Amino acid sequence: MHKKKILIDLDGVLNQYGKEKFDENYIPNLKIGAKEFIQKLSNDFELYLFTSRNLLLASKWLINNDLDKYFKDITNIKIPSFLYIDDRTICFKGDFNNTLYEISKFNPYWK
Repeated sequence: MHKKKILIDLDGVLNQYGKEKFDENYIPNLKIGAKEFIQKLSNDFELYLFTSRNLLLASKWLINNDLDKYFKDITNIKIPSFLYIDDRTICFKGDFNNTLYEISKFNPYWK
C-alpha cells in the first residue's frame, strides 16, 4: 500500500521551540503529545522531518527521542507531499486579498 507523504517541521511543531533562546547547536525538548501524534500519523502516512537545522543534529534529536523509526528521512528541501505541517504557515485558499490580511495578522501560536 502506497502511503501519502507528510512533511513535519521540527521547530515549533515537535519541540518546545520559542520557549528558549534559539541556539543552532541545541534542539529543545520534545513537546508533550508529539510522540503519540507521530505514532498515529505513521500508521497511515510516510513521514519526513523538515528542518532548516543541521541534519545530523536533527537526526540525533530524533534518535534521542525514539522517533527515528517513524520517519523515512530528514530534509531541508520542500519535497512534493500530500501536506506540510508547520507552525509558520498560512494556507492559501485562492484569495490573495484574504492571504494578505492573514499575513498582516500572523503570529506563530507560541508568541
